[in-house]
Amino acid sequence: MKNTIDLTKEAPRSPRHRLGGYSLMARMIDKGRASLENKTGEYHYACPLDQALFGFKAVNADEVLDLLRSGATDEEVVAWFGSHGASKTAEEISTWSDQVDNWTMYGDPEKGDWFAGECTRLGLDPATTTLAEFLEADDAATFAVAA
Repeated sequence: MKNTIDLTKEAPRSPRHRLGGYSLMARMIDKGRASLENKTGEYHYACPLDQALFGFKAVNADEVLDLLRSGATDEEVVAWFGSHGASKTAEEISTWSDQVDNWTMYGDPEKGDWFAGECTRLGLDPATTTLAEFLEADDAATFAVAA
């Protein structure tokens, strides 16, 4: 499949890499394409972060995967998101994406301890680290040996 990256050899794009104004979009696309080729490694398509994007737009993960299966480019996926699910203005997308970029699990009753431990393992301060920063650092650490 065209545009597929092998997530056993390299990380997906950053959750902060925006396509069409959406945080998480590029990363979700990378994981979706890789899942179609069985090249996801430790990554998971339709994970809770992907589901946050799908929920924001009120679209179905399987429909998006079908779109990726068709060979849709990044631009075509963005256009599809624009014409499917809940209608969102550019301002709503920007506000949501800004919030996503600043999410943290620090202090979360269910995931806080895990997040603190993982941040510490990576040399990050869990109290000031966003989820996106954690994921970027974890991606970098995962593939540092291969780089």
